[in-house]
Amino acid sequence: MNTQRFEMLLGLYGDEPMTRIFSEQETIRSWLRVEVALAAAQADLGVVEPADAQAIAIAAKVDTIDRDRLWSETRTVGYPILSLVRQIDAALPHAHRGRVHYGATTQDIMDSGLAVQLDAAAQRLGVLLGEFGDALAPLARVHAGTVIAGRTHAMQAVPTTLGAKLATYLAELSRHRERLAAARTRAAVVSLFGAAGTSAAYGEHATPLRAAVAQRLGLSTTEVAWHVSRDGLAEFGAVCSLLAGTCARFAREVVDLSRTEIGEVAEASGHHRGASSTMPQKANPIESEAVIGASITAGALSSALFRIMEAGHERAAGEWQAEWQVLPQLVCLSAAALRTATSITTGLQVFPAAMLANLNADGGLVMAEAYMMSLAQRIGREQAHDIVYLAAARCRSTGEALHSAIRAELPADIADTVEELTPESYLGRPRQAVEAALALWHTCP
Repeated sequence: MNTQRFEMLLGLYGDEPMTRIFSEQETIRSWLRVEVALAAAQADLGVVEPADAQAIAIAAKVDTIDRDRLWSETRTVGYPILSLVRQIDAALPHAHRGRVHYGATTQDIMDSGLAVQLDAAAQRLGVLLGEFGDALAPLARVHAGTVIAGRTHAMQAVPTTLGAKLATYLAELSRHRERLAAARTRAAVVSLFGAAGTSAAYGEHATPLRAAVAQRLGLSTTEVAWHVSRDGLAEFGAVCSLLAGTCARFAREVVDLSRTEIGEVAEASGHHRGASSTMPQKANPIESEAVIGASITAGALSSALFRIMEAGHERAAGEWQAEWQVLPQLVCLSAAALRTATSITTGLQVFPAAMLANLNADGGLVMAEAYMMSLAQRIGREQAHDIVYLAAARCRSTGEALHSAIRAELPADIADTVEELTPESYLGRPRQAVEAALALWHTCP
């Protein structure tokens, strides 16, 4: 019987490449890669013999590791590297024994392995982020002039366009690209500083050794230990939460605009897609709900990132263990949100006719600011505001059109100058906003 816990949200909507990066096998492989790189670099510097490094490279394979033993002994020790090293060492020919993990401490291997994983994760997040933005960009361009009610506090405010609305998401994703690149730089750093971060066991070769290992692993290097300086990892996790947050804002927009009473967009249709077990008419926005769920979870987890940074002295006492649980989940939730948001975007159904009809849902009062600004040129903003306010109240009680209600509140000489306005006449600069967002997206590295 398979007793492994099933994570329903990530199991249904997770990104498989990201899941693999943080799988048991790839986690162990990342530690083995660090041990192999360490031995190879030490061989180049004359710390161990080249034959030792070659033998370690052959022995340090995932198939060498007895996972049941690894995790059983980890529960005893508290950390997996002692068991990992002993198993590698036991697989070596006798002449090469005792040269694995030379001068290293457990956190050197685990942190460097995590840096390798986060570097790969950042690359995958970049791909998923690009796919989401690339799906949004043409949608924003196509609907740059598609008129829709702009809403504030969930109420109709002024007319805007769907393209202008989508441009805000595209600009947000462009900023996230920059954040992700910066976070990747600060997280993908080798960690080889020995027992308490002094590098004493590495001797005079500590600096070139770190540089050589970093080069082999595709990481950057530093001269300052970060065993308890987890700000780079906290930043990476926070960026993941930000990515999920943007996806959730988009998903929430889809949920709200899909409401029966609004009906301006809908997720892709399909047989039984979003169906209810009891209400045959339902077509629920299921992917948007999944994105919101992933973001809520990511946001909750991200609060632990600041606790992780509390690690004291030269080694954490519990904060590190929290990191083991939080970071992989945060990254995987972010990937799931991005992947699913892209799916929503590519299948999104847009209903411009419903958007136009809804502009009259409040008797056309969505044009109130437009009339106020037009009148303000002649009678001042405050007086114009009061007149339009009274006219809006009159419309709600009588059902009268806003244009005629405003005219009724004005002296005849001014009333005759009030022209009837349409939503298309009061859109601001939606096309410029869309083009600016597209330019930012396509030029952002």
